[in-house]
Amino acid sequence: MSRYWSSLVHRLTPYVPGEQPKLPNLVKLNTNENPYPPSAQVLAAIADELANGGRSLRLYPDPNADRLKEAVAARYADFGIRPQQVFVGNGSDEVLAHIFPALLKHTLPVLFPDITYSFYPVYCGLYDIAFCTVPLDEEFTIRVEDYAMANGGIIFPNPNAPTGCLLPLADIERLLLAHRESVVVVDEAYIDFGGDTAIALVDRHPNLLVVHTLSKSRSLAGLRVGYAVGQNHLTEALERVKNSFNSYPLDRLAIAGAVAAIDDQEYFELTRQAVIDSREALRRALQELGFTVLPSAANFIFASHPQRDAGELAAALRQCGIIVRHFRLPRIDQYLRITIGTDAQCELLVEALRNILI
Repeated sequence: MSRYWSSLVHRLTPYVPGEQPKLPNLVKLNTNENPYPPSAQVLAAIADELANGGRSLRLYPDPNADRLKEAVAARYADFGIRPQQVFVGNGSDEVLAHIFPALLKHTLPVLFPDITYSFYPVYCGLYDIAFCTVPLDEEFTIRVEDYAMANGGIIFPNPNAPTGCLLPLADIERLLLAHRESVVVVDEAYIDFGGDTAIALVDRHPNLLVVHTLSKSRSLAGLRVGYAVGQNHLTEALERVKNSFNSYPLDRLAIAGAVAAIDDQEYFELTRQAVIDSREALRRALQELGFTVLPSAANFIFASHPQRDAGELAAALRQCGIIVRHFRLPRIDQYLRITIGTDAQCELLVEALRNILI
C-alpha cells in the first residue's frame, strides 16, 4: 500500500488470472487456451503486415478496425448482422470493461450468477456498480425464473465459466422478453465448442448484446482480440466509451491476424471438432476413474471426485508436471477445471490421475 494510492485503489480486489508458469515440459491445462496453433492464414496475414521492413508499423492502426468489423458481420450475415452492429476490442475482457460503464451502470444492481466469470465483480468494483449474485441451481445451471427481480442489467457467460454448463437459446429469449427494460449481455467465450450463438437473436431483441473472443476457438489468446454484437444503439454506446478511453485498441497485427482467423472457416471447423472429440473422450475416461463430470459445452470440463480432495489432486498433478485450475470458492472448492488439451496431453492427465488415485 502507498499513501499515494487513491481511495478507489484501496477498495479494489483485482482479478487473478490463471497461472502462466515458466516450467519446462509442462502439461498446461489451466487457462482454457486452444491446444492447436492458429490458422496458417493468420501467420501469412501477419507476415504480409510486416512486409517491407515493417514500415506500416510506424503508422497508427485503423481506429475503427473496419476490416475486422466487416469480417465479423460477414461471418454472421445469415443473421442480418451489419458492420455497424459490431464493436471490437483488445480481447473480450476489454470489451466487457467498456460494457459495464456504458450499459450496466444504473441505479439498480446488475445481476449475474453466484458461480461465474470472476472478472464481473471486479468490474463492478472498478466502476462503482452495484450488483447482486443469483445462485445457480443444484446442478449448477441458470434458472431464468430466478432473475425475476428489478435490475440494471444482466450478464452471464454461456456456456458458463467455470462450470461449462449451457443455457439454451429458448431460455435466453425468455430472459430477454422478461427484462425488456434491461440490457442482457451474453458472454460467449466458449460457445463454439457446443452451443448455438445468441447472435441469432440480436435482430429481434434491442436489449441483447453478445460478446465473443478469438482467444479460444480461433487459437489467438496471445493476440488479444474480442468483439461484441448488438443493435446499433448498444454498439454506439460502446464506441463512445472506447473513444473516451483509447481510440486505437487493436494494433495492425491483431487486426490482420483476426480477419484471417475469421476467414479461415475450414481450419476453425477442423480444430473446433478436434477439441470437442477430445473433451468427450476425456469426460468418459474421468468418469471411469470415479469422477463426477458436469455436462460441458466448452473447451474445458468441471470435475470432482467423491473420495479425494480437489486441492490435493491439483497439487499431486502439479508434482507430475500437469497443472489444472482449482478455485477455492464456496460450492465449487471440490471441483477441478480442466482445459482440453491434445489427445496426448489428455492421456498424460488420465494416466497421472490413475496413479494418484491408487
